[in-house]
Amino acid sequence: MLRRYGQRVHKITVSADFTCPNRDGSKGRGGCTFCNNVSFNPSGRRPPGIGEQIASGRSVIRKRTGARKYIAYFQTYTNTYADVSRLAELYDQALAEADVIGLAVGTRPDCVPDAVLDLLAAYQQRGYEVWLELGLQSAYDDTLERINRGHGFADYQSAVRRARARGLQLCTHLIAGLPGENALHCRTTLERVIELGVDGLKLHPLHVVKGTQLANQWRRGEYRPLSFDEYVQLAADLIEQTPREVIFHRVTATASPAILLAPAWCSQKWSVLNRITRELRDRKATAARGVSDSGFSSAQDCNRSPDRCRALAGA
Repeated sequence: MLRRYGQRVHKITVSADFTCPNRDGSKGRGGCTFCNNVSFNPSGRRPPGIGEQIASGRSVIRKRTGARKYIAYFQTYTNTYADVSRLAELYDQALAEADVIGLAVGTRPDCVPDAVLDLLAAYQQRGYEVWLELGLQSAYDDTLERINRGHGFADYQSAVRRARARGLQLCTHLIAGLPGENALHCRTTLERVIELGVDGLKLHPLHVVKGTQLANQWRRGEYRPLSFDEYVQLAADLIEQTPREVIFHRVTATASPAILLAPAWCSQKWSVLNRITRELRDRKATAARGVSDSGFSSAQDCNRSPDRCRALAGA
C-alpha cells in the first residue's frame, strides 16, 4: 500500500447490519458454533450510518497512526447477503467519502453469486482497491459440518474460481485449533488454498467466547483450545509454508476480556505477534547457521537442498 499510494492506508471497520444464511433459517439457525458477533461488534446494537461509522473510525485512526487514506471494511456477518442493488447502495455510501480508496468485503463462500462478483469487479475497474474476504476456516467438510458452517469446500472452490476469473484480490480466512483438527489439517487446508490461488490470508486461533455452542462444549471438557506455544509454532509453520507473494493480513485474533473464556492469551495481541516474529527470526538464524556449517557455496549445493536454501533466503 505504501508503494501503491505513497502513504499509509488503514482499514475502517463498518457494519451494514447484515445477517447470515446460517442464522436466519435459510441454511440453519444459531450460526457457527464459535460465533458471537459481539466479539467484533461490541455494542451489539443497530449500527449508525455508514458515513457516521467512517467518521468515527477516521478520528481514532488519524490520532493513532496518522493514516489519511482508508479502506472501508465490511466485516460484520455476511456482507454480500442482500440484493445486489442494496449492496451497491451501501458500498457507494462508503466510497462517497473522499478519503476512502476502496472496499474489503467479508463474506461466506456460498454467498457470492456472479452478480455480486461483477459489482465488486466494476469497482476495481474504476480504480478502487477491492478485496474479497472469504471465510473458509477449513478445507475439510467434516470439520465444516462439525462447526455448523453450512457450506462445504466445493463452495469455496467455486467462489475462488469465479472471483479470480474477474481479477479480484482474494483474502481467505483460516482458523487454527478447530475441534477435531490438528496441525496436519491446518497445513493441508493451507496447501489446498494456495493451489487454488489466493492473494492474502488471515490466520486466527480459535478462541472460546460467551454465548456460543463452543463455550458449552468447552465447559463440558469436549474442546481444548491451543496453548500459546502450540499456536506460535503452528502459525510459524504456516507462514513458512506460504509463498512470499501472499500477504498475511492477520496472524492472530482477539476478543474483549468481557466475553473471552479461553484461551486467556488471546487477549494479548502484541504478545502473540511478537512471539511469532521472534520464532520466525530464530528459525531463520538456525537455518542460516545450518547452511553455513554444511559448506553450501554454490547454486549446485542449493539444487541439492532447495528447502534449506529457501530458509536461508528467508522464503
